[in-house]
Amino acid sequence: MQIFMRMIKWTNGTVTTPDQTLLPLKEVTLEIKTVEQMAEAIKNLRIRGAPLLGAAAAFGIALGAYTSKAQTISELLRDLHAAGETIKQQRPTAVNLFWATDRILNIAKTYKDLSVEELRTAVLAEAQKIADEDAAQNYAIGKNGAELITDDDTILTHCNAGELATVEYGTALGVIRHAWTQGKKIKVIADETRPLLQGARLTVFELQRDGIPVTLITDNMAGYAMSKGLINKVIVGADRIVQDAVFNKIGTYSVAILAHTHNIPFYVAAPKNTFDLKHKTTDITIEERTPNEVTHIGNQQTAPNSTKVLNPAFDATPLKYVTGIITETGIYTKEHFQKFNPTFPL
Repeated sequence: MQIFMRMIKWTNGTVTTPDQTLLPLKEVTLEIKTVEQMAEAIKNLRIRGAPLLGAAAAFGIALGAYTSKAQTISELLRDLHAAGETIKQQRPTAVNLFWATDRILNIAKTYKDLSVEELRTAVLAEAQKIADEDAAQNYAIGKNGAELITDDDTILTHCNAGELATVEYGTALGVIRHAWTQGKKIKVIADETRPLLQGARLTVFELQRDGIPVTLITDNMAGYAMSKGLINKVIVGADRIVQDAVFNKIGTYSVAILAHTHNIPFYVAAPKNTFDLKHKTTDITIEERTPNEVTHIGNQQTAPNSTKVLNPAFDATPLKYVTGIITETGIYTKEHFQKFNPTFPL
């Protein structure tokens, strides 16, 4: 049975959302009441997934408006800007966080003739609009992408680009869900996605809940599964799409190369607000996370003390390895990539 629900909600000055660090063993709802609490939740991956980060950023600024003691519009705009800067500092790679923050702040500037209370209301309305738009976009992505899926497909996905990574329904998993509701007989293979196991903890959790057949593999089994003919499509999400590459969870690049080697279509599912076509790969900062994520699994240490660690959260997959990008308005292919970047080698 498929149950789709809002992953983030505003109720009387409190933002509620699942604590994703505790899934699948515990289902705990966060109650976020301040900008600082929202920043902490974003930084520590209690809230994660590019589209959901966009909505969280928007509601974070709405919290800034709600809790501000400003008496004038200029004071409130100052507080909104401070809230935006706090949110932006938490994670540097996923573009939706910056896109949503800038959208809210730019809208707020245009409402300078409102009263303080009217501006607070307008900021919250825009945040809610961002959340509503994301849900609608995800359903459209699912519908568009399902056209690529046929009976008996086995689809590999990496990390979690499902309901938990969005406001509702999911991007990569939205495509899979839509195909499943159409009655297509499909199966999913989920990479565990080290170091934080979003594939094992979150993707498998979602698919099992929805009754969609799923098999979990370790990250280093993907090549084996492809070589044995066990996978015939790959669909992943995205945190930022630039002129020449797709940024997504670390390990996506490896999966794309493997898919290319085995002539398996490699698709990316993402809303168009994930596109950042003013920039190239070399312009983007890849988030480097704490060594403990690699040296420990949960609270269990798995590496010697003082181990030197490299822990980038994302990697860049060149567009030459991408078969298509599934968006809410249609599917982009290599013909379109040429327009993103005229020097792209087709």
